[in-house]
Amino acid sequence: MNTTSGKQPHTLVLGSTGSIGYAVAANLLARQLPVTILVRNRAKADALFPNQSTLTIVEGDAQDAALLNRIAADKTHIFHGVNYPYNEWFGNMDTVTQKVIDAASINKATIVFPGNVYNFGNAAEPIREDSVPNPNTRKGKLRVDLEAMLERAANAGTCQVLTIRLPDFWGPNVLNEGVKPIFVNALTGKAMPWLINIDIPHQAVYTPDAAEIIVRLMLRDPEKPCEVWNYGGSTVPSMRSWFGQISAITGKPLKTQVYSRFIISVLGLFLPVLREVKEMVYLYENTVLLDDTKVRIAFPDFRPTPVREALTETLTWFAKHELKQSFTPVGEPVLS
Repeated sequence: MNTTSGKQPHTLVLGSTGSIGYAVAANLLARQLPVTILVRNRAKADALFPNQSTLTIVEGDAQDAALLNRIAADKTHIFHGVNYPYNEWFGNMDTVTQKVIDAASINKATIVFPGNVYNFGNAAEPIREDSVPNPNTRKGKLRVDLEAMLERAANAGTCQVLTIRLPDFWGPNVLNEGVKPIFVNALTGKAMPWLINIDIPHQAVYTPDAAEIIVRLMLRDPEKPCEVWNYGGSTVPSMRSWFGQISAITGKPLKTQVYSRFIISVLGLFLPVLREVKEMVYLYENTVLLDDTKVRIAFPDFRPTPVREALTETLTWFAKHELKQSFTPVGEPVLS
């Protein structure tokens, strides 16, 4: 393994007010590294990143190529955390990715891209970095196309590319409709929702842990123009058991609500995002896993945040930011 480069990164983070972009920006800022974020909502960014001496906030849209090129011109890294609702992926994710590539070409910057498992469909075996893509959905095919765009650009010498594939996110500021209701409902004593099957193993990642892995990889000297790494976080025996851990910390009874394929189909008639979720339910009917042996060998000292600590931090964040109240965990800390 190459040693860490002495070159200090100056990173443009796109998607910094979203799930993984927020965690990566926070990690870089905690290291006192210079970070520029491009946001559409300045007030939201100010609330998420108060009093950061190494942070520059620029208001605008990543689809604005002239603006993107201007603020990327002197950056060593561009974290491409731009995301859209499922029903807006097509026509947006591909165009913005090309604009990120064009912006990176100015300084031959490294594009850091959070990948996922969609490329591999209902994989029966754990997905390795060199596994052959086998998407079984439209969105999976699009993710394959995005990674191929990035790889071509890197191999052409336009930029460097660092892709880190991750499973489902959870943690502070993870506000998608699959995660936010879990923590908000747990805090308010309502049923925590899940899709299809709550009693099979499921892999997910606490976003601060994912960010730590991503930033460590950014600080390494690249071994080739396009690198792919997996980080799988942790695999819980079942979501029911994980929800039980959450309810134990809140001190409220465990309540769950499982949405069937039929319910998702009916709701999809009225909600475009749920209509797009329908093709992804195989991820809730089956256990799809990333094999992250490679990254754990690369960073043998890395230790994921203990489960209770991570859950408490997430519940505290949701209580403060979503419910505008304080939160005190119940019971004594236990080993995870």
